[in-house]
Amino acid sequence: MAASPELAKPASLPRVVAASLIGTTIEWYDYFLYGSAAALVFGHVFFPKSDPLTGTLLSFLTYAIGFAARPLGALVFGHFGDRIGRKKLLVLSLLLMGGATTLIGCLPTYDQVGVAAPVMLTVLRLVQGFALGGEWGGAVLLVSEHGDQRRRGFWASWPQGGAPAGNLLAAGVLSLMTAVQSDAAFLSWGWRVPFLLSAVLVMVGLWIRLAVDESPLFKAALAAAEERTEQQKPPLVAVLRDHWRDVLVAMGARMAENISYYVMTTFVLAYAVGHTHLPKQTALNAVLIGSAVQFALIPLFGALSDRVGRKPVYLVGAVGVGVWAFVFFGLVDTKDFTSLVTAVTVGLFFHSMMYAPQAAFFSELFATRTRYSGASIGAQFSSVAAGAPAPLIATALLKDYGSATPIAVYVAIAAAITVLAVLCGRETRGTDLAKAGAARGDSVKAATTV
Repeated sequence: MAASPELAKPASLPRVVAASLIGTTIEWYDYFLYGSAAALVFGHVFFPKSDPLTGTLLSFLTYAIGFAARPLGALVFGHFGDRIGRKKLLVLSLLLMGGATTLIGCLPTYDQVGVAAPVMLTVLRLVQGFALGGEWGGAVLLVSEHGDQRRRGFWASWPQGGAPAGNLLAAGVLSLMTAVQSDAAFLSWGWRVPFLLSAVLVMVGLWIRLAVDESPLFKAALAAAEERTEQQKPPLVAVLRDHWRDVLVAMGARMAENISYYVMTTFVLAYAVGHTHLPKQTALNAVLIGSAVQFALIPLFGALSDRVGRKPVYLVGAVGVGVWAFVFFGLVDTKDFTSLVTAVTVGLFFHSMMYAPQAAFFSELFATRTRYSGASIGAQFSSVAAGAPAPLIATALLKDYGSATPIAVYVAIAAAITVLAVLCGRETRGTDLAKAGAARGDSVKAATTV
């Protein structure tokens, strides 16, 4: 019998990791740039007729709408990614995301064209969400399926580093613009520069991504499927038939991870500037520092999950953010920069313990020809209930209660859901991805056919 394709660790693995990391960094830069701008700029530019807090609320509403398109992106990209390969879909997602972000930088304001401005902004946000819905699954699977099972947690965690790296880049560019410009100049045209910069970043990402080969595991599974004579079922049907429990585990696991991240990196900008009256650059710098630390932490926690398991690392992170949420806002309320940095950094420390093993954990739940669909559906459908409304809910709670305590309770409830979901899941460390379908009691056929 031929050796499992997973056992062959290609010499190109570092190049695959680099391509996935750089690509996800650019896509998350685009996505987080919108979130940061929604907290700091869009209320003034696209909703100037509202009071400041309501303007922020409306900005976050357009931010949340982007999440609504992510499940559609997961379904479409997952289906075709499981049929024709991971690489082609990753190139498409990068082009869609970069194009939408660049166009946001060209949009007219409300004062120029009226209500058409926020409508166009919302449409482009939907395109961003659609692209990101398909990006995550393909990026982490490309690395997971190239690497070996012994160190999969470490290698697969590198694309996860694209989130803090993208946030670091977005917050850094915005911080630079606010530092060198007056508030009037920044609101007039300076905010557009980071969005237009996306066009350059996308070209770099495409050059790197096009040089990467398709996953050897997918090639082997596709060849096996083509040799079969019976009609093949769509990937979505196979996921819902063979992996519905795993999809629910993935969705629950995302709740605390997604909600805590957007509260502690996006909403905190609006809270620090609007509620505690800190300067924009101070708030952005705190997120910058926290994101830099998180970028270093993610591969460490990914490696730790290879030693002790995915579930223990994930559970500590979920409990940690649930408890830290109550400390987080108290530190921000001190208006002290060191306390603000501590609040964000420790929050992202616990978030990293969930986010780092997540790529390997979700990849190991599904069979090869349904893996893109299964991982993407589990990750992106939960984002509609988790990350999408998180800044919106946090802003509404602050407006209604005038206190951050209800927001901390909200994060703690999400943490409890995640703990329950992960406890209900199985430990996947050491799973052979070529036989992952059989690990759920599926037939071997399910692992090699759609």
